Amino acid sequence: MLSQEKLQKIDELKKKYPTTKALVLPVLWMMQEELGHISTEAMKYVASLLSVPYSHIFGVVTFYTMYQSKPIGKHHVEVCTNISCLLRGSGKIVNHLEKRLGMKMGETSKDMKWTLSEVECMGSCGTAPMFCIGEEYHENLTTEKVDKILDGLK
Repeated sequence: MLSQEKLQKIDELKKKYPTTKALVLPVLWMMQEELGHISTEAMKYVASLLSVPYSHIFGVVTFYTMYQSKPIGKHHVEVCTNISCLLRGSGKIVNHLEKRLGMKMGETSKDMKWTLSEVECMGSCGTAPMFCIGEEYHENLTTEKVDKILDGLK
């Protein structure tokens, strides 16, 4: 399921870590890079590859928001809804995004262009509310700023 190049990288990493369990996060990241998400089959593959119980792999994938267990849209909008962002208007941003994109948090558009996700603190409390799209952070959001950002992606 993983490319030969990634399998070689895993072999190199095994020499640097005391157990294969310590490799779970980077190997899942490689899997997601390769497939776009981490399916049940991919989780079983990683469990077998690292000789780690499937239940552990499943727990990691479902705990961390950076791992996706189903396909996501081209533009993954992750909105921080932790207390600082909520106090500074992230609820209004969430409502605006849902209305503008015609979908609810946790959904992916049928055309696979958008995925909306709610996430915990992303470390931008002083510039809240914020969201990220892919790896790009957008801070001090207003509904007008959100529209400008989304228009720039179309």
